[in-house]
Amino acid sequence: MKKNKDYSVSSDNIFADLGLSNPEERLAKAELARQINILIKQQDLTQMEAAKLLQVDQPKISALNKGKLAGFSLERLFNFLNILGQNIIIKITPKGRSTATVSVSIQKLKTEPASKSKGIEKAANIKTMQAKNSKKRRTTSKIKT
Repeated sequence: MKKNKDYSVSSDNIFADLGLSNPEERLAKAELARQINILIKQQDLTQMEAAKLLQVDQPKISALNKGKLAGFSLERLFNFLNILGQNIIIKITPKGRSTATVSVSIQKLKTEPASKSKGIEKAANIKTMQAKNSKKRRTTSKIKT
């Protein structure tokens, strides 16, 4: 007995399947936000600690956590990943016969063993990351002038 198909095959981009504008950008932002949320969780940061580290207010971290990404540019999400200790690599390849696509690939993160002095380490990590971020921004500003 044959049954009619009552489903559609996905394009691997839910935003395109839903007919939303800029589906490639939306998917890229969603993947970056997912990675940022994983890093925040892995570092055992509260929303307030993450906000301080990323130099935003706590509601922005909450929005990021809930996938409300309209207020975030790709560049800003890249900056958050840099602050959280990640490198960003943008790869450009020739377009094939099909339409152009944007893809975000994320290398699987290594998990670190739990520490007895997690609270002390967490505070030290936040200060270290803030210091590194401060040095990077100073270097960037020198280059731009």
